[in-house]
Formats: sequence, C-alpha cells, structure tokens
Amino acid sequence: SSRNNGGFCSCRTRNVDPPFDLTGYEGVAARLRSDVPMRYKLILRDAEGWDTVAWCHSFDLPAGQWTDVRVPFRRFVPVVRGNTLPAAAARALDAGRIYSVQFMVSKYEYDGALNPNFTEGPFRLDFGPIRAYSR
Repeated sequence: SSRNNGGFCSCRTRNVDPPFDLTGYEGVAARLRSDVPMRYKLILRDAEGWDTVAWCHSFDLPAGQWTDVRVPFRRFVPVVRGNTLPAAAARALDAGRIYSVQFMVSKYEYDGALNPNFTEGPFRLDFGPIRAYSR
C-alpha cells in the first residue's frame, strides 16, 4: 500500500565478500517477467554499507512476457535515498566492486517524481538468469 509513506517493494542480495569483479564487462543483463505492466529499478551497490550510493536504472516490463533487460554500466544513475546525486558530486560506478544487486518497484521514480508506470496492489516479478555481459 502507498499509505503512510509506503509504496515500494524490493529484493536484494546480501553483500557479497569479496565483491563481484565485473571489470571488463559492459553491463548487467536479467531475464524477467512481471504479471502486471510496471516500471522497476535495477540497483547495484559498489560499497559495503547498507545505506550507500544506489546505482539505479529504471525499466518497464509488459505483463506476462519474459523480457531480456540489458543495462550498460554507464546508464546507471547514482542515487541516495531516492534523490539523484548532482553531477559534480557523482563518480563513476566501480564495476570491479559490486557488493549487491537489487530489484525494486516504487511509487516514486527519482527526486520525488512519481513513477508513471506504478500500479498499487499485488504483483509478481519472476527472475530468470541475472548475469554480467560483454559486447
């Protein structure tokens, strides 16, 4: 429910130690299926802590169809608690230190803007392979 500042759901790996070293890869690919059309976020973290910069990329899934999502590392946006970092404060994602992978659905996109493809209520997100890819 989006009442009482709700409106998001996510699943995340625990931090891995040592972190995944994806140096030499172009990005992350996942095979996904949603039971409702919805915008999701793929989130990577390149630091150990729980409340660190979240490197985010939003994507839309149709209902009931397996979809291959490929996101180049350069397309991830640095975000802290839903707010994008100013370009001057941002650094590049460190693909050599990926501590966790997360998928999220949220009522909000970034910087307080509403997610235009958010539907309140039950949903299901099925996962196939999640992997790094190269050119």
